[in-house]
Amino acid sequence: MRQYAIITGSYWAFTLTDGALRMLVVLYFHQLGYSPLDIALLFLFYELFGVVTNLFGGWIAARVGLAATLIGGLVLQVGALSMLLVDDTYLTVAYVMVAQALSGVAKDLNKMSAKSSVKLIAGDSEGRLYRWVAALTGSKNALKGIGFFLGGALLSTVGFGNAVGGMAIMLGVIAVSTFFLLDRDLGKATFKPKFNDLVSKSPRINCLSAARLFLFGSRDVWFVVALPVFLQLELGWSSVAVGTLLAVWVVGYGVIQAFSPSITGSHHGHPPDGGTAVKWGTVLTGLPLLIAGSFLLDVDPEWAVVVGLIIFGAVFAINSSVHSYLIISYAESDGVSLDVGFYYMSNAAGRLVGTMCSGWVYQVWGFQACLLVSAGFVAAATFISMELPKGSQALEPGSGNR
Repeated sequence: MRQYAIITGSYWAFTLTDGALRMLVVLYFHQLGYSPLDIALLFLFYELFGVVTNLFGGWIAARVGLAATLIGGLVLQVGALSMLLVDDTYLTVAYVMVAQALSGVAKDLNKMSAKSSVKLIAGDSEGRLYRWVAALTGSKNALKGIGFFLGGALLSTVGFGNAVGGMAIMLGVIAVSTFFLLDRDLGKATFKPKFNDLVSKSPRINCLSAARLFLFGSRDVWFVVALPVFLQLELGWSSVAVGTLLAVWVVGYGVIQAFSPSITGSHHGHPPDGGTAVKWGTVLTGLPLLIAGSFLLDVDPEWAVVVGLIIFGAVFAINSSVHSYLIISYAESDGVSLDVGFYYMSNAAGRLVGTMCSGWVYQVWGFQACLLVSAGFVAAATFISMELPKGSQALEPGSGNR
């Protein structure tokens, strides 16, 4: 538990800076005159390298332990932040993309390490595993929301450079502390994983990973670039107002995730299965369509977007929490980071697709089109989830991916 507390604390600190940095980059470079597509490109390597990191990071962690990947993520994030401490004339799209690539590697190393450790500590109790995964994921997203608010507030008060420098110093201190406190052998597999172990051979993990790709693409296709730019450019919101809204949204999203076992009824000892994922996915599919349709009915766009965003966030949080539990449940304890890394590779791929579509679709067709694409992505995730095991089949040992 002491080791898990250290991992969780570093994960929280990292998440706070990651949320703040994302908001700083979106708002600051919009102020510098970057187009929505340019801003989306800034996150291209962030998401692309996240895909690669999850695939290889799980393999590395299984061989050398979760401590190495966790500390490595902290150090890389300090490097990424330090790269942005240059004069504005050097902050070209290509340069910032490289810095964001480091940040993407760092974030997914950190997340994979924290999520994998839950499987090792929660034991065989499926109910406890669901509660602990929900608590970790929910608290992380709440802190990311606070990071969004922090990013918008820091940009308006101390400026981009001072904000980035302060976060780099804080993470550096945490990285040094973690190095001396964390058990080096945590998460090491009893076998030596081979390269062919990188790709899952478990049908249910492959199915869940595909659903996760479309699920997170559905969120980021309108949330990452289109929404902040829409609020500033078309509704005239300030950077502080945008940061505050997104912060409140993500904090609420995290709270819903933390309480999802009670919401889904799984607190009575019946953890989620494939049927749970399908049910909540079906509910989520209609929400972007309702928001897009409200524009045709001359509903005040501010009310339509804000209220719709809140409802979408609540239902999305439950979907995400169910998925997060299922991958930890499906994963094998010995070499758990291999299964978790493969799954979060799909998660990162979904964010990559969603982020690119967010800038491109918004710039070409507008905000409503982003919502329609979002609905299509959720429908795809729900359809794929129909193949996940249900009932007693969900608790049976998997076919294994090694």
